[in-house]
Amino acid sequence: MSTNIVVPELGESVVEARVAKWLKKPGDSVNAGDPLVELETEKIDLEVSADRAGILSDIKHAEGADVKVGEVLAVLQDASGNGDQRKAAAPVPEVPKVPEVPKGQVQKAVPGASEKKATPTAKNVAKDQKVDLGNVEGSGTGGRVTKGDVLKAASPAPAQVAKPQAPSPKPQVPSAERSERRERMTKRRATIARRLVEAQHTAAMLTTFNEVDMSAVMALRERRKEAFTKKYGVGVGIASFFVKAAIGALKAFPQINAEIQGDEIVFKNFYDIGMAVGAEGGLVVPVIRDADRLSFADIELSIRDLAKRAQDGSLTLEDLKGGTFTITNGGVFGSLMSTPILNPPQVGILGLHKIADRAVAVNGQVVIRPMMYVALSYDHRIVDGREAVQFLVKIKDYIEDPAWMLLEG
Repeated sequence: MSTNIVVPELGESVVEARVAKWLKKPGDSVNAGDPLVELETEKIDLEVSADRAGILSDIKHAEGADVKVGEVLAVLQDASGNGDQRKAAAPVPEVPKVPEVPKGQVQKAVPGASEKKATPTAKNVAKDQKVDLGNVEGSGTGGRVTKGDVLKAASPAPAQVAKPQAPSPKPQVPSAERSERRERMTKRRATIARRLVEAQHTAAMLTTFNEVDMSAVMALRERRKEAFTKKYGVGVGIASFFVKAAIGALKAFPQINAEIQGDEIVFKNFYDIGMAVGAEGGLVVPVIRDADRLSFADIELSIRDLAKRAQDGSLTLEDLKGGTFTITNGGVFGSLMSTPILNPPQVGILGLHKIADRAVAVNGQVVIRPMMYVALSYDHRIVDGREAVQFLVKIKDYIEDPAWMLLEG
C-alpha cells in the first residue's frame, strides 16, 4: 500500500509554497512523525512529516519547486511490499555524493548531512558559504541555528595589522570584484513584493501625518519603569502606549477597523492588532489577539515574545492570521518619516517614527521637546480624509495626555 505525502493546508489566504529542502531521500526508511521536507511560504517555514512508517519511494518536486496546497510531494510505500513497487516506479532522483574536499577547506553542506535544527534560510546561507552546520552553535529557540549564526561562523578571523609600507602603483586592470550575483527571491520576499504592489493598485491609498509630543509618555515610563519591571518582569515600552491609543481611536472611528468585501463594509467589533516586524526572511506581521482586553504588561510581553519568535523563525501560521489594524515602527531603524503601505484587506496602518528633540512653540515660548512624526495610511474608498485626520488627532491626544486612556477605558 502506498500513501501520498501532500502539501498541507497553509493557513488563511496562503495557497502556494516552495520546496526548501528535502530531509529524506528516495529509499530512506522513515518512522511516523519523521520530518520529510521543509516548505517555505510567504508567512512562515514549516516541516511536512510522515503520518506513518514506511519507505520514501518517490519525490515528485525537487528543491526550489513551487507547489500548491493538496499537490503530491512524494510517495510513501509500506516497508514490507516496497521492493516490487519500487521496481515498477519511474526512476527517482538520487542525492549527489559528497565530493572530496581538499585538505584545509571547509566541506560544503549537503542536504540531509546535518540533523541540527536550523532555519531554511540558515541552511541556504550555510550552503553558499560552505559552512558545516554541525559546527555552528545556534542562538535561536531550542538551539536552532539562524542566518546570523551562520554568517558569524563564516566570518574570517581578524588579520594581523601589517607594518605600513610605501604605496605601490596600482596596475590598470579590471577589478575581479566588479561582478554580479543573481539570487532567486524567497517565497516570502516574492509575496511581499506582489502584495505591496497589489495594495497600491486595488486600494485608493492616501497618507496623512501629524506630530506627537512624547514628553508625557517618556516621563511616565521613567517614573514607573523600575516598579513596572519588578512587578511584571518586562520593561514598559513605547509600543504598548500606541497599541492602547490606536484601540481608543479605532473605537471612535470604526470604519478604520473594517474591511471591504464586494460591495459591503464589514465592521469588526474586536481589535486584533498586527505588529510589523523585520525578520530574517522579510517582513512579517504577527498579531496580538483581543488587544483591547490586555493590560500594558500583557501587551509588552506579547510584543517581546512575537518579536523574538519572528527572529528565530518559530512563529506559527496562527500567529500571523487575521489582524484588523497594523502598527509599524520604522523609528527603531532611525526613520524620521515614511509612508506605510496597507496590509490588505485592512484599510488602515499606523506608522511610528524616530523620537527626536525639536524646537516647538508651547504657550508662546519656543521649547525643546521629544517629538515623533506619526503617519496613517488609509483606504480612501471607505475612510474619508476628515476621519483619517481626526484619528491621528485622537492618537496625539492619548499620547500627550495618557490619563485619557484610563478615563476612556
